[in-house]
Amino acid sequence: MIDSYQVDFRPDKYIITNRNTTSSEKRAALLDETSLPNIDGFTIINVEWRQNGGGCIQFFVKNTFHILMHLFMRGRVLLEPEPEEMASFSTGAVPAAIQPLADDPVMRQVFGNERVIQRAGGLPSLEQWLSNRFECQWPHSTWHDKNFTTMRHPPGSIRLCWHCDHTLSGQHTEQLAGIAAGNLVSWILEVIRRDSGFPESHILTLPELCWWLVRNDLADVLPESVAHKGLRLPDEKIRSVMRESDIVPSASAASLVQEKAKKILTLSVDPESPESFMLRPKRRRWVNETYTRWVKTQPCECCRRPADDPHHIVGHGMGGTATKAHDLFVIPLCRECHDELHADVPAFEQKHGTQLDLLLRFMDRALAIGVIAKA
Repeated sequence: MIDSYQVDFRPDKYIITNRNTTSSEKRAALLDETSLPNIDGFTIINVEWRQNGGGCIQFFVKNTFHILMHLFMRGRVLLEPEPEEMASFSTGAVPAAIQPLADDPVMRQVFGNERVIQRAGGLPSLEQWLSNRFECQWPHSTWHDKNFTTMRHPPGSIRLCWHCDHTLSGQHTEQLAGIAAGNLVSWILEVIRRDSGFPESHILTLPELCWWLVRNDLADVLPESVAHKGLRLPDEKIRSVMRESDIVPSASAASLVQEKAKKILTLSVDPESPESFMLRPKRRRWVNETYTRWVKTQPCECCRRPADDPHHIVGHGMGGTATKAHDLFVIPLCRECHDELHADVPAFEQKHGTQLDLLLRFMDRALAIGVIAKA
């Protein structure tokens, strides 16, 4: 029994009868053999019937083997009646988890950002993800081809059969853009979930999304409202009548996220720099004011009091005549310890340890907390 009809398979014809009719009232229809391909295994058939004005019953047989077979190739499949909580779902494969972030209109500009798309893998990766779907996403067609392709439409791509792809080629409508945007959002959320190591049934939260953006240097794409919600800042109470003295200026939530996420120093390696091929290369001093300003804000490496100066290592082969050491080789010192070092370097190193020991200990901390990171 298939869709309320009994299908009798015979070598020469296929007879479809209504299960509510008696054997003497059977309506037989000889179907074209091309409608049902010869498959050694089982064939899944959708049977639809329509009644025209003359009262004749027409039968439509659709082979959906290619739509569901990929599910059975994965292993065991559970078949059960439709539960009440899934009554509102559209026809097709049930998603492993419903992502509320996909329906948030504020997040649309985040998912549509070009940098976010490129970090997730780009549109070719989106099309590869869509190639695992075996259904046409254009609902306004009475017939669909059995072959599928992907059609690019801003802001993403759409999975279509060959017939709909030929029909819609070159068209740009709001409905097509909505389908493409839905595919783009679902794909990005899938990439974030997979990169974060969560199972398919996991529902992504806003903090998890923000963490992925921060980890991929995309904190600046967060809108103000999303950053405010992600930091769990209290809502600003705006009264109808306020005194100017009651207004307290504060930094925006987006700037706070960028301030917390930014890296002080990023390093890159160039194994084929021009100077590396010279017999006597001219030395260039490495300068980074951002890093030295951060060093100045750290506690003194000797007495742990607030530092006043970023001290460049002296001696030990660092620097040269009238030249300081590279800005990377600095340690935070308070004014008292700094004056003590320059007054008598051997006595200072005997009391607090060598400058190289202090430098290695400080750089180890900077690397451990992510201040010095790879580019």
